[in-house]
Amino acid sequence: MNLNKKYQKFLKSISINKFAKYGVILMVSSFIIFFVLEFLRFVGILESALVGLYSYLSSPTLFVIGLLLIPFGWYKEMKLTGKPLKELISSKFDDTETSGTFFGSKLFLTLSGTVLASVIFLAFASTRMLSFMEEPVFCGTACHSTMTPEWTTYQESPHSRVRCVDCHVGEGVGALVDSKINGTWQMISVSLNLYEKPIPTPVHNLRPSRETCEKCHWPEKFYGNRLKTITKYDFDEFSTPKYTTLSLKIDSGEKTGVSGIHWHVNKDIKVTYSSINDKREEILWVKVEDKKGNIREFKNKNYVNQFADTDADERVMDCVDCHNRATHIYENPEKAIDQRIATGLLDKRLPFIKRVGLEAITGSFADKEYGLKFVKQHVESFYSKNYASTWIGFSESIDKAVKVLQSVYNRNIHPEMNIDWGTYPNHIGHEKDGGCFRCHNNDMVDNKGKAIPYDCTTCHSILAYDSKEPYQFLSSKVSDVADSSLHKYLQTEFLNSIQK
Repeated sequence: MNLNKKYQKFLKSISINKFAKYGVILMVSSFIIFFVLEFLRFVGILESALVGLYSYLSSPTLFVIGLLLIPFGWYKEMKLTGKPLKELISSKFDDTETSGTFFGSKLFLTLSGTVLASVIFLAFASTRMLSFMEEPVFCGTACHSTMTPEWTTYQESPHSRVRCVDCHVGEGVGALVDSKINGTWQMISVSLNLYEKPIPTPVHNLRPSRETCEKCHWPEKFYGNRLKTITKYDFDEFSTPKYTTLSLKIDSGEKTGVSGIHWHVNKDIKVTYSSINDKREEILWVKVEDKKGNIREFKNKNYVNQFADTDADERVMDCVDCHNRATHIYENPEKAIDQRIATGLLDKRLPFIKRVGLEAITGSFADKEYGLKFVKQHVESFYSKNYASTWIGFSESIDKAVKVLQSVYNRNIHPEMNIDWGTYPNHIGHEKDGGCFRCHNNDMVDNKGKAIPYDCTTCHSILAYDSKEPYQFLSSKVSDVADSSLHKYLQTEFLNSIQK
């Protein structure tokens, strides 16, 4: 009798009733399906996260259920017949092969081998499942409609090659277990539609930045000045560009002793704060403690009656308090248009392209498909009615403009998750009343009435502001740059960079 027929007979022998039989069917079928799907994923035929979810989660689960049904069936049969397990199984296996003790029989050896193979299979499947669940494609596509906005923005972010778990899951067994428990609840909430729309920013359970951001970005390397030119286009027919050039003071002060933007994460300084409902947008108070233990506290004059119950909400400031959209970046609509014009994706020769583009993408619609159609209709209608000659001569540029504007709309607007322009504010810079001005304002004062500095030159020197040329420096404020020699150096470096 060959090995295949022997194992078939073994499977029949342990299927002593319907429970055990169903268990065997579940075990064998889930085992085969797992390896078939694993092979298809390995060769690249199947790449869907849903297939992986079934392969690494559903198949092993069904396998375990089947594995448990078999001894349950044995137990039921022993209770029903009053016979011992050895007799029930051996009678269906082969009497000639079960001579001697049961533990030395081929039946026992086959049974032991099956159990060992099951343990190895489950260990392998569990390892593959954990590995798969750490892949960004799983995080972004397994729950398609729910995570589509985050997956879309992630793929176009500066951190698109950084795995989700590197920021959202801590190191060690405890963090892994916590993440899986949280993931289980997320699966339940998605299945039963219990989640919020839009999904709240996970500001409360993100890992500390010293364990994530600072693995690559070192505060002690933040020093000196960095030039940044911001290009903004007018709403006139020619979308006339205006330039603002800043000399950013990026010092952390750890080595140079010069304070700049990254002073907030200086290891010798501890900045803590509290915010309304712990959302980190409306700040109640700020405390600054130096390495000698000296504390200076600033309180928001607008919320004097809300200080008593905020001790539990105290938070140590780190990178994500400013870089809160470092990866899942939702754009400002006007800045999105400016950026596409600056990079040449939108043809600046098209009349009123800034105005028309902004009008096209800021329409509010309950259905995304209708919104995308509106973008196309608005752009084409404007040029066909008002610039017939432009329509003919720049048809390719207009078609490209439609596609680019639709991609901007598709990236940022997700009606199914109640995400529109401004749903997720970005705290870098000073968007409206957010960003730096959450703390740096004249309402945040200490016990002497002195406010946290909020002068423009605290973090940057303005070398050009809404100028026709990016190199038109505001030389009348040389003191803002520090001294005349530094001003000349910055001017030389900037001119060299733009000439390149």
